[in-house]
This record gives sequence, C-alpha cells and structure tokens, in this order.
Amino acid sequence: MTSAALFTLVGSASPAAADPADKPQLLSSWTQTSASSQNAFLTARANQGQYGAYNFDWSTDKCSSSPDNPFGFPFENSCIRHDFGYRNYKKMGTFDANKARLDSAFYEDLKRVCNRYSGVPKASCNSLAWTYYQAVRVVGVKKGSPVG
Repeated sequence: MTSAALFTLVGSASPAAADPADKPQLLSSWTQTSASSQNAFLTARANQGQYGAYNFDWSTDKCSSSPDNPFGFPFENSCIRHDFGYRNYKKMGTFDANKARLDSAFYEDLKRVCNRYSGVPKASCNSLAWTYYQAVRVVGVKKGSPVG
C-alpha cells in the first residue's frame, strides 16, 4: 500500500465529525412556543435520518410517570417534544438558559390539544394541561431528567 493510499484510509477513518455549526439554531427552531415550531419538530422527528449528523437525542419516555393520554386527551406528542428539548439542551450544556421556554412550549402544545375540544371537556383538558405544566416547572428541575 502506498503512503498516499494509507493516508487516505486513515484520514477517512477519523472519529465522528463535530456536530454541524447550525445545531443550536435548529434545536431552537424546534423548541419554540409556536404551532409552526411544534409542526416542524414533528416533521423532523418523522424524518430523523435526515438529521443524523447533528447527533440529536431523540429518546423519550413520553410523559414519564404521568399518563401519555390522560382521560383520552392526546398529550403524548407534547411530552415527546418536551423530552427532546430537555435532553438536547442538557447535552449542549445550555439547559438552564432554555428550561423556562421549553416548559412554556410544552404548555402551549398542551393548550393546542385542548383547543380541539369545547365545553366541559375543554375545561377538563385545560386543567390537566395546567397540572402537567406545573409538574415540569417544579419537578423537572429536581429530578434532573425530563418530565413530560
């Protein structure tokens, strides 16, 4: 093997490349309070392979020890996005600076679920959404792992 061929082989076997420079901006775009941010996240989650170079943590325990769909209200996707934000900002070392926004985005996601209902079901859903939000605001810090 020539030295040039050896260099090419060794050079291509280098450790994993660093995350792309736009990772913080992409993460931020998927963790805002808006419906468009939530929709962008859900689209990205369905196409995770396109974001392999970013080394995002897509793992989730959904709504942790709380029901994912309490009384039939579909909170699961809201919990998944919240987990994504918590896990990835923790990996980047910027969790504390982003936690309040992540929790607010979670609450906005839950309220969007509740807006699909009317009357007593909507009031019940909103009450549950508030409870879930308060839980992540308080317990999310103490546990040190995602809640919601």
